[in-house]
Amino acid sequence: MYKVILFSTSSCPWCRRAKRYFKENRIPFREVNVEKDAEAARDIVRRTGQTGVPVIKIGQRWIVGFDRPAIERELERRRLA
Repeated sequence: MYKVILFSTSSCPWCRRAKRYFKENRIPFREVNVEKDAEAARDIVRRTGQTGVPVIKIGQRWIVGFDRPAIERELERRRLA
């Protein structure tokens, strides 16, 4: 099964939408709060060039923002693999 990691902050409304989407669709995910994990925050900037959240990692693919079409494409691609 694919691995989903959601990098978020506690005050981000788009992060809450992403969490709700994953929960409603029964997609297992791990949440990393970058306010509490400075190393994860630095890693996101190094890998994506972005400082904003949410950032979602599905397998080896990084998706910046709650880009639902990109998330669904990547999840579908992994289901078919």
